[in-house]
Amino acid sequence: MNSSPAKEFFQSSWKNINFMVGLLILISVVILAIFAEEIAPFPFDEAHKEAVLQGPSRTYWFGTDDFGRDMFSRIINGTRITLKVALLGAAIQLTLGVTIGLISGFFGGVVDKILMFIVDVTWCIPGTILALAVVTILGKGLTNSIIAISLVNWASYARTVRAKTMALKNMAFIETGIAFGEKPMALMFRYILPNVIPSLIVLVSMNLPGTIMSTTTLSFLGLGSQPPSPDWGLAIAQGMKYINRAQWMSIFPGLALVYTVLGFNLLGEGLRDLLDPRLNSQ
Repeated sequence: MNSSPAKEFFQSSWKNINFMVGLLILISVVILAIFAEEIAPFPFDEAHKEAVLQGPSRTYWFGTDDFGRDMFSRIINGTRITLKVALLGAAIQLTLGVTIGLISGFFGGVVDKILMFIVDVTWCIPGTILALAVVTILGKGLTNSIIAISLVNWASYARTVRAKTMALKNMAFIETGIAFGEKPMALMFRYILPNVIPSLIVLVSMNLPGTIMSTTTLSFLGLGSQPPSPDWGLAIAQGMKYINRAQWMSIFPGLALVYTVLGFNLLGEGLRDLLDPRLNSQ
């Protein structure tokens, strides 16, 4: 008796070390984000004037910053910002990339050439420069920086969806849909898109670390999150001012960033091994 694809996936996932380690890391990040207020010993913006730039101790596990704020509490609360970046960034990139990729691959011809020209232009412009330009137009802030990074990174989704759509649109089940009078929108989103989802899951998990790092970079440059936000990129930038006397201000936010990005990278590697049919066939 043949097992279902879902059952086979779960059976294989237990044997994939990258997938399991990445999943456990991201589960821990989600738990920290959900229960941040209960886990953090202090409010992230509470200043303790008597403990300015105090090193790690029993009271302040990760030390304090130049305002006497508990770094551990700020890093824990910063997980919420990181997850917001991941979720909002993925939503914007998928919406743009999937829509343009489906339309381009399904209709082809002039429509395909115009849309692929836009994709190629976006692809060719250095991401950081384009993101800086978008933030300059929209203004500083976390949400604006996420939008800026998403407007840079959606092109990879469009390319992947277009290629998959072109391969699927001439298959028998699409011709059956046409015979039954299905409209192009229904063919794209009801027939083709479900077959593209496995590739999108892998692509999202592989691209999210770049989105998080790029948004953190904008915060580091002062264009993303603004004080007193517990954003890790902002914390690292503030810590650089005191790198010689309070190294913990930059070290611990940096480690939190590495931990989260590592989780997404490992999960992406694991999902690619589990879901990519080209790798499974080798």
